[in-house]
Amino acid sequence: MDLELVTIGTELLLGFTVDTNGAEIGRALAAAGIRVVRRTSVGDDGATVAAAVREALARTGAVLCTGGLGPTRDDVTKRSVAGLFGRALRFDDAIWAELEARFARLGRRPAAANRCQAEVPEGAVVLPNRWGTAPGIWLEGAPGLAILLPGVPREMRGLLEHEVLPRLAGRGDPSAAIRSRQLRTTGIAESSLAERVAGAEEALAPLTLAYLPGVEGVDLRLTAWRLPAEEAERRLAEGIAWLRARAARHAYAEGDQDLAAVLLGRLRAQGWTLGVAESCTGGMLGARITGVAGSSDVFMGGTIAYANRVKEAALGVPAETLASHGAVSEPVARAMAEGARARHGVDCALAITGIAGPGGGTAEKPVGTIWLAAATPQGTSAERIAVPGDRDEIRRRGAQAALYLLWRELDG
Repeated sequence: MDLELVTIGTELLLGFTVDTNGAEIGRALAAAGIRVVRRTSVGDDGATVAAAVREALARTGAVLCTGGLGPTRDDVTKRSVAGLFGRALRFDDAIWAELEARFARLGRRPAAANRCQAEVPEGAVVLPNRWGTAPGIWLEGAPGLAILLPGVPREMRGLLEHEVLPRLAGRGDPSAAIRSRQLRTTGIAESSLAERVAGAEEALAPLTLAYLPGVEGVDLRLTAWRLPAEEAERRLAEGIAWLRARAARHAYAEGDQDLAAVLLGRLRAQGWTLGVAESCTGGMLGARITGVAGSSDVFMGGTIAYANRVKEAALGVPAETLASHGAVSEPVARAMAEGARARHGVDCALAITGIAGPGGGTAEKPVGTIWLAAATPQGTSAERIAVPGDRDEIRRRGAQAALYLLWRELDG
């Protein structure tokens, strides 16, 4: 089955919102053996929406739309698509009752504008939205199949998984399913990683390999195209093992797992607790760790010591060390980690201090210079890194490098 995707919203065209929905839908449908042959983004204009959907239906007979199902004047998708099918909109009392009940649970009442969200094209199947106020719509007729989903990512994701994919299950071709697996790496440049895995395309054929560089590292994604499910999974598992052996200590996880989650799992297995001391990242390292559900049994807390006097008072960094070496130095990073370990009463502690820019750099310590330290029951290690990017990227790379340092220490 071929299908086209139309994402609707002027904010997408202006660049204020990134179209993450399109990527999620593409992956989900590919895994179901349904090929997305075209993606189109259009603004919140009824005639434009109608034209995009009409053209998509003419090419493939099936279209999935996201966006434009809300209660405001720019939400025109439902009316535009209903017109293509020659269907009038009717008010659905059951949908309205559910909307009223949902608002009541929040201690509110729906506005008059919300009534349009209870309107449904005649003959359409309503896809219940348990995650928001705009139900999805499944509409079939002479022009083809039109599936309308809200643009809010959480709502779209829930409807896609629980309502749309089960209905499409019998229409896709399992033998055409596209399956992928991903290996996550960090602490190595894309070009150096490419040298390590040179020959992968030949060794792992017919799988294909994609490099996905980001601020935290480079992901390696293997894809099996139109292979029987069992063979595809076998080849992907073998391929990931091949890549992991060559990436060696730079490979830390598969799939979408975050390095913070991997590190917490390692600490939890050893029965160890963790604390942090941060300067240039200003809490970003702690946020990465606490962003992992269940982190509270390992992570005890942290100290943001931006000014030198706070490094002295909160972490016990000696004033003479700061005066002699500067805040961005190995002795200070070590003292911060050891101070955090003692002050927070934890088994392990991470420290980070650096120059995130755009100013403050020198010839000896240019912008992007970061010192990291990890204190464990076996001792304290430190590492200097120099990372590129703007202020935000430097801080994010620094937080990732700190996690990677302790992960390596625990890994021996």
